[in-house]
Amino acid sequence: MQSTDGCGASHWYRNVEDAKEGPVIEAVLCDIDGTLVQSNWLHAAAWKDAFAGMGIEVGLEDVRRQIGKGGDELIPVFVPWWRRTAVEEPLKAYRKLIFQQDYLSQVRPLPRVREFLIRLRDAGIRLSLASSADREQLETYKRIAQMEDLIEESSSADDANRSKPHPDIFQATLRKLGLPASRVLALGDTPYDAEAAGKAGISTIGVTTGGWSKEELLEAGCIEVYTDVAELLERFEESAFKR
Repeated sequence: MQSTDGCGASHWYRNVEDAKEGPVIEAVLCDIDGTLVQSNWLHAAAWKDAFAGMGIEVGLEDVRRQIGKGGDELIPVFVPWWRRTAVEEPLKAYRKLIFQQDYLSQVRPLPRVREFLIRLRDAGIRLSLASSADREQLETYKRIAQMEDLIEESSSADDANRSKPHPDIFQATLRKLGLPASRVLALGDTPYDAEAAGKAGISTIGVTTGGWSKEELLEAGCIEVYTDVAELLERFEESAFKR
């Protein structure tokens, strides 16, 4: 499951029991935060600032480990039920303002993202996004990563009643693509991606660029885990996309 070279460099892991030959893959449902753009720690910082503004002190790493969920799932981790109704909507709005003003300009595409997406497209794999971000933020990310011309379908928090780790966003994307779960793969960077996709019947390839370890992502249900999409690009021919 783990491959390292003599210098200790990490390579991809595979969950051998799950990585079995199956139908030809026709589409990928990509998460974006932490998967295609480097933004997880920026989101964590914005949430930390917003919580502090409401008099709630949280640790940056504690919040980072919740990134990948939507605010509806993240806030209850840190706010007791009796206070939640009063602060949830103001907290979401304040967090969004802080992120846009202080952190959005720092978001960058991860290495070789566009090249990776073009490789998928050239292999006949349709490209879609399935993210807990809102629609406006998703469009901004597409411009940052220069992939507006490559993405066929997108689903965001605006298309779902519940965010990850619930399956709603992946189910919405499947409907837009008109494909069964057996003909697609998800790509994500958090256990919440794997959990949400799994509930929709979709297998997930993981990347560690969101701060989660290979072991944690495999335990969450990923069938393969790579350091980043650049490594997945290099190993594309031996990946689940081609088996």
